[in-house]
Amino acid sequence: MAIVDAARSFAARVARQLVRVTVLDMATRLAAQAFLAALPMLIAVASFCPTPVRHEMRRSLHTLVGADGAVVAQLDTLTDGGDAALHSWGAVGVLVALVSATSFTRALQRMCERSWELPRSGVRYVAWRWAVWLMVWIVMLVLQGSLHRAFGAGAALGVVLQLADTVLMWWWTQHLLLAGRVPWPPLLPGALLTGAGVVAYCSASALWLPRALRMSEQRYGALGSVFTLLSWLIVFFTVVVGGVAIGRVLAQEELVRRWLGAGPGPGDASP
Repeated sequence: MAIVDAARSFAARVARQLVRVTVLDMATRLAAQAFLAALPMLIAVASFCPTPVRHEMRRSLHTLVGADGAVVAQLDTLTDGGDAALHSWGAVGVLVALVSATSFTRALQRMCERSWELPRSGVRYVAWRWAVWLMVWIVMLVLQGSLHRAFGAGAALGVVLQLADTVLMWWWTQHLLLAGRVPWPPLLPGALLTGAGVVAYCSASALWLPRALRMSEQRYGALGSVFTLLSWLIVFFTVVVGGVAIGRVLAQEELVRRWLGAGPGPGDASP
């Protein structure tokens, strides 16, 4: 009976946390920012990269999405960039794209702060963190295709490498965007949940997303694939927001705190 009560209490805390964080609203905001700001920035940066890097970036994006389609097929232009793409974007265009992409990082920061019930950080303390996160994200994205194949060792090892890479990325992301206001150990449960959820979701996407894109293109044309890709992003960021938010609840559990070596929580302090 005690176990049942504990499970109900935990489920209630998780439900309150998800409602307070407004999971769907936050996931929709992140998906929109990723589609409208982060993706153009990625294409702009790719225009200035060497051909092998552009090719690897395109392959990594296909690996993450797990499908082809009218919208996804446009990623092929990343391998065709060259001087034409460079002149098309120009240095000013790339700078504008980079500045615009910080709106995505700011939304991501706000999600982490809301999950941990922290006030907004001052711009002068976090502005450089937005740029650093974007640069690291681009590098990690380029490596996804190679990690998926485990650098030629096989897909089985690739899943393990992707999981480790994704967990580390989201562990570091929380610490960076929270400006170090939360120690590393309590951030680990959220990183584990988010990493496992993201890898599982991207792997499952290969089973249903290609068919969904084909059907949406047949019915509505290229615009249909845009809606499908946006829906994919919304679910993707629902996994991310849910993982970080639930991770915060887990980090407050006594057994988890002991495992993390984080010591007693505020509620356990003796009067």
